[in-house]
Amino acid sequence: MKVIECVGLSKSYGKVKAIKDLSFSIEENKITGLIGRNGAGKTTLLKIIAGHLHRTQGELKVFSEDPFNNLKVSANIIFVDENLAFPRSLPLGKILEIAGDFYEHWDMDLAQGLLDYFSLDPDQLHGKLSKGMRSTFNMIVGISSRCPLTVFDEPTTGMDVSVRKDFYRALLKDYVQNPRTLILSSHLLNELENVLEDVLLIKEGEKCLHMSVTDLKELAIGLRGKQEVIDELTKDTKIYHRETLGRDSCYLVVKNDLTESKLQAARKAGVEILPVAVDDICVYLTSKGKGGIDDVFNRN
Repeated sequence: MKVIECVGLSKSYGKVKAIKDLSFSIEENKITGLIGRNGAGKTTLLKIIAGHLHRTQGELKVFSEDPFNNLKVSANIIFVDENLAFPRSLPLGKILEIAGDFYEHWDMDLAQGLLDYFSLDPDQLHGKLSKGMRSTFNMIVGISSRCPLTVFDEPTTGMDVSVRKDFYRALLKDYVQNPRTLILSSHLLNELENVLEDVLLIKEGEKCLHMSVTDLKELAIGLRGKQEVIDELTKDTKIYHRETLGRDSCYLVVKNDLTESKLQAARKAGVEILPVAVDDICVYLTSKGKGGIDDVFNRN
């Protein structure tokens, strides 16, 4: 079952197009990472999916319905970001009690267990939380809601490293026990790589790719060695990234479609064949410039 179906979706703010002709679908009970640089349109897209914003053009179905001002969609989705609003004067424990009235699949035992684990005082007022603690509390609400569609927009803002790791572990453990459709938005992929099943990568409001993490790991390879040799080897191959190394050497990230005979020839010529981290691939695909930062200093 497709939880989200998107065809030709666009969103404009005056003359600025935040989302441009996006088409994709997200299957039920999958964890998808929405990845892109800051300003790529991730939050705008998620707010349209959650029914908070109306699209400008195109078609969007969530649970087979238009999500904008839709009670059915609202009852089956939670959108968690740093602006998730709770009454500032209410204690955290009371907010969790009230949340149980809103979300059909709410698990109070889980919520209280996470609250205790992360050392949040149930009598503390929400308005007195630090930025990191607020993100942690929002995460607890998002996981414990067990909504059929759970959306986290940059959920770890302000969290320290250990809390971020515990968040992802808690999310994954509960997902295994209680599958649902999860979307996690981030401008970084390295922390999410072991959690995600699929990646939807966008750049300036447009889709770069939508594939499984497994396929993304195999998308590209790195080549390091003599520039003349590498240029000849890759003249008919798509290049994602290039760095100059000294006078006559370079490092290229290219599409992983070189034949075995070419790879063998490259090794004989002293070219190193290297794996490329998935977060690096995403950085290269969404880069606004050509080459690497070193090229700025090697123009003369």
